[in-house]
Amino acid sequence: MLKEFKEFAMRGNVLDMAVGIIIGVAFGAIVNSLVKDVLMPPLGLVLGQMDFSSLYLNLSGTEYASLAAAQEAGAATINYGVFINSVINFIIVAFAVFLLVRQVNRFTRKEEAPPPEPRMKECPFCVSAIAIKATRCPNCTSELKAA
Repeated sequence: MLKEFKEFAMRGNVLDMAVGIIIGVAFGAIVNSLVKDVLMPPLGLVLGQMDFSSLYLNLSGTEYASLAAAQEAGAATINYGVFINSVINFIIVAFAVFLLVRQVNRFTRKEEAPPPEPRMKECPFCVSAIAIKATRCPNCTSELKAA
């Protein structure tokens, strides 16, 4: 069983997948930083000094100064601001993956070959398949017009 697992783990597909996951995690960290540190501050400024990550709905009924204070007190909260940040992260990652796949498809797209010329035609008398260059049908022996 150990030998089978080693063969499975050393296959190219598994190694490629592992590399993809590692790169994906690193890419996710870059996108998180892009959203949190680059995109959200100007967006929050435009919306009136709003920080999306601090938006929450308090379910406990007690007032708290911030989301951190509510979480520290153990209050039940719905953190919809963090959700908005996650949605923005997802949109950016999905767009980046779309651009990557689009480029890969552009480079790997093969030109389609023209359809092959027909090698057979139909006899107008007996409707059987005959060679395209035939001048007489081998089935009904009818003379055919030259193509």
